[in-house]
Amino acid sequence: MKENMLDVLMYLFQSDIDQDIDTDPDRESIQTELLAAGFPSREVRQAFNWLDSLVDHPSIPLPVNPRSCRIYIQAEQARLDVDCRGFLLSLEQRGILDSETRELVIDRVMALETDDIDLHQLKWIVLMVLLNQPGQEEAYAWMEELIFDEVPGYLH
Repeated sequence: MKENMLDVLMYLFQSDIDQDIDTDPDRESIQTELLAAGFPSREVRQAFNWLDSLVDHPSIPLPVNPRSCRIYIQAEQARLDVDCRGFLLSLEQRGILDSETRELVIDRVMALETDDIDLHQLKWIVLMVLLNQPGQEEAYAWMEELIFDEVPGYLH
């Protein structure tokens, strides 16, 4: 099984949504479940570290000029293709992401150990970031609907 950390995160996130559990299972039981599902222990550890960094990330307000645009450095361009960067811009224009949340999404993309991210994966990362940001419930609901409307056979 050739799985990466993002696969672990997506599996974990989707299984939590599917189960709709109100209890907060401990890290060890989740880890055991992921290992039983066939994910390598290295990727499971990395996924937990990624989530810890997301939760512990301080919110730093960015000064925003409405006429400015985000310039991506070369490493970000290599990881996020034109479609992904355009998608992030469209989310900002729709008010789903603000500049701080966009930067957190980019930070979390860059923290992944992968060469590039496709649009489907980016949507999941945005969803995970929004879930962990207070006051983003409406944006999260919009992203959740966008993702699950695209998944064939998924019923709400």
